[in-house]
Amino acid sequence: MKKYTLILILISSFYFTVSAQDMTLTKLGEIFEKASDSIVSQKPQWRFIIKEIPFIAIADSTHNRMRIISPIADSNRLTEELKEASLMANFHTALDVKYAISDNVLWSVFIHPLKELSEDQVFDAISQVFYAHANFGTTFSSTSLVFPGNKAKKKPKKKVKKRIDKI
Repeated sequence: MKKYTLILILISSFYFTVSAQDMTLTKLGEIFEKASDSIVSQKPQWRFIIKEIPFIAIADSTHNRMRIISPIADSNRLTEELKEASLMANFHTALDVKYAISDNVLWSVFIHPLKELSEDQVFDAISQVFYAHANFGTTFSSTSLVFPGNKAKKKPKKKVKKRIDKI
C-alpha cells in the first residue's frame, strides 16, 4: 500500500510541476521586455537587442512552438573550418542552442515547445543565444559547461563576424 501511495504522490507532483509552467505569448513578451535593452513587439514576434546583439523571437501557440534566434554572419563568407567548428560546437559547447544556417545567414538558435517553458528557462535560453552569438569564432560556447570531445580542436584561422542589422 505504501508503494502505491508513493507512486501516486510522485505522479501528482510531476503533473502539477509540468502543468504549472503553461507559458503564454503574453508572459513570453513580458520576459523579453525585462531582458532586452530595446524591443519591438508584434505578437507573436519580437525583435529586441541586448548589448548590441540583435534577437528575433517567434512563437506559435496553436502549434505549441517557439524560437529565439540571433543572426551572426553571412554564411557565404564562412570558411569550411568555421562551419565544421560550428557543427562540433552543436555537440560539445552550444548545449541548448544550436548554430544553424537559413537563407544564407548563420544563426544562434533556441527552439522549444512554448507551453512547457518556465520563466527561468526563457531567461536561460536568451542567455545561451546571446553567448553562442558572442562566442562564435572563439570558444563557440553558450554556457561555461562543456562536454569534451575526442578530437583535438583546430583553432579557426580568422574570426568572421558580420552583424546583420536588417533582416
